[in-house]
This record gives sequence, structure tokens and C-alpha cells, in this order.
Amino acid sequence: VDGDRVNNIEVEHVYTGNRTILTGKSFVDATECGDLLPLTGTEYITGTESRYDTGELHAPEKADPMNNQAFTVCFAMDYQPGKDNVQDPPKEYNFWKNYVPEMTPPWSGRLLDLSYSDPRTLKPKKLGFDPTGKDLKDVLNLWNYRRIINRNNFTEGTYEGDITIVNWPQNDFFPGNLIDVPEKEFQQTVEKAKQLSHSLFYWLQTEAPRPDGGTGWHGLRLRGDIMGTEDGMAKYPYIRESRRIEAEFRILEEHVGAENRKLVAGEIEGQRSAEFYDSVGIGYYHIDLHPSSRGNNYIDFSSLPFQIPLGALLPKRINNLLPANKNIGTTHITNGCYRLHPVEWSIGEAAGQLIAFSQKGKIPFKAVRERHELLSDFQRMLRNQGVETEWK
Repeated sequence: VDGDRVNNIEVEHVYTGNRTILTGKSFVDATECGDLLPLTGTEYITGTESRYDTGELHAPEKADPMNNQAFTVCFAMDYQPGKDNVQDPPKEYNFWKNYVPEMTPPWSGRLLDLSYSDPRTLKPKKLGFDPTGKDLKDVLNLWNYRRIINRNNFTEGTYEGDITIVNWPQNDFFPGNLIDVPEKEFQQTVEKAKQLSHSLFYWLQTEAPRPDGGTGWHGLRLRGDIMGTEDGMAKYPYIRESRRIEAEFRILEEHVGAENRKLVAGEIEGQRSAEFYDSVGIGYYHIDLHPSSRGNNYIDFSSLPFQIPLGALLPKRINNLLPANKNIGTTHITNGCYRLHPVEWSIGEAAGQLIAFSQKGKIPFKAVRERHELLSDFQRMLRNQGVETEWK
């Protein structure tokens, strides 16, 4: 790093340990945790901001940089009726089998259970599980929740059975944090999260209540071939909250939160999210914060269809590095709706287009936002590529 520019980054191959120096005119941080930010000295924020800082309706009174949303080690499984695929229990099974999260407000009971805290009301909510795919009527069948293969949609014999991905409340890992911790602690925390996911799988095989009154589904099978791993778990955790750049513009709850928006804009104007003159994309999802590493239960409430402002992609100081996913200039609260995959993809698309536009005209990133004619040209370029920049 030379002043406000990144000249090169040294990377290390995970498996071989070989190191390579990457040089370039521009750099994009597309890592899950915003790993390039500390490496390049780019100023960033982690965890929860205080209400005093952001003025957000749902922000806590005190900031806590280590208070980040749960992450999840996902896995894939299928079901072989009549077979017994049960093996030895995971080494931490007894711990997770009896684990009751310490939450504020309280969790519904044991984590490994077919009930959880309803994200909106925080009251206990019943779920169901039946790997035959039956409609359980009054409750959600978790098997169908994230099913990725329905064998009935394919030529007979293509798949032995359905395949589902397990990314559920029961394997959200919140008793640890992955952001800004030593590498050893990072790996140890991921390993604990894997133990939780293995324990959930074993519990489903052996102890989960069945609709017929029995317990366990012995025919469940981990599909490591789907995940590309020997242990059946995903190669990397699903991260919900990253380091976030200190941006030229910070997206607050008052810009996109339905309730907070009305408080600042009034009943009429508050029915729409804030309009950003520098919009480079759009997105929509409710503000969905999973339980956190400091013991906060779900924070889940309505948002409004929103825009992605270019200012949230521009670091305050570093001039040639761009964020490309959930590491943009949101807050802990607004990350809850900007973190979703379609929004991340739009952010990455805008970052790539900005680099192409800037390099073609030899224009600094910030100048594109600061100069009206350049911003108009850039937004026209985006729209010509099929990018929506406003809700109609």
C-alpha cells in the first residue's frame, strides 16, 4: 500500500502454502469476511453500532464490534428408506443435544429441537421434519424448506431420491465470532460449528420426533459428493455479517426500514425507501438479523424495496479498492437486508462495471460519483447492460 492506493497483495494457497504476489490497478474485495480490508489498511467497521452513532430505531444503546450475526456450516443430505446409515455419534453430540442458547429475549428451548424462536414474535414456533417430503399441513416441513433436488422433476433413475440443504435455525452457530479474531481461533470456531451441524444430522437420524410418533430417520445420508468434501460439510461457512468499509455514504435504517422511514419521512413519503441519486442497483428483503455472538435473539422487521447507492461502495480513503458483497457501507441493522445473495450479486456487478468504466476513461472511482455527467454516463452504461437502478 502506498498512501491511498493498493499496489499489490500477497496471497497464500490454502493447500500448498505457495505464495503469490498479485499486482493491479484496481482491487476488489469479494471475500466472505472482508479480509482485504485489514490487509490493505482500509478503514472498516464490525459488529453493532450504537443508537447514538446511527440514530437507528433498532440499534442497541452501546456499540459492540464483536457482536456479529450467527454463521452456519451447511450440509446436504438425502434419504434412503429402509437403510440404516447411522454411525457413531459426533464427539460433541452430548453437549449439543442438551444445549439451550442463552439469548435475550430467551430462546424457545433446546437448539436441537423441532421448535425455535419465531423471528418476528420471538415466541416458540413449531416446525416439522419428514424426509419423504410430505406436506405436514400446519407446520413447515424442514425437508422441503431448502430442497435442491426433487427427483420427480427429472427422468426416472437420474436421482435415487430428493436432496436437501440444511441451513436451518438448528445449525446457526452463535456461541463464537469469526470476525477480527486470530486464525487459530477462527479455525477452532469453525470446527465447533461443524460439530453442531454433525450433531444436528445425527439427532435427525436418531432422535428427531416423527409424525408417526417414532423417533429418528436412520436412512438419512450425508452427501459429501454434493458439497465436494469428505466430511459432508460445506467447504466454507455461510457468513451473514462481514467487515464493512467506512464508506463515502452509509446506508441507515431510516433509509430502508419501514417503521424508521416513516418516522423521518412522514406517512406518505415514508411508504418508499430513500431515493439515492447515485443508485447502481436495486434489491429487496426484509431486515433479517439472525441471533448474534453476544446473545441477541432475532431482529426481524419489514423493510422497503431499496436502491444500492454508489457511495456505499466507495471507501473514504483508499482509492482503488472496492467491496463486492456484504462488506459495503451498511450498518449492522441494514446489513440485514443488503446481505442477501441477489443484492450481493448486484453489488459485485456494479463494482466490476465501475472498474471497467473508470479504467476506460482513466477516471478515479470517486470522480464518477462526484461529477454529474460521469455519474449519468455510468448509470446509462449499467442500464444498457440490463441493470435496474430504480423501482418502477
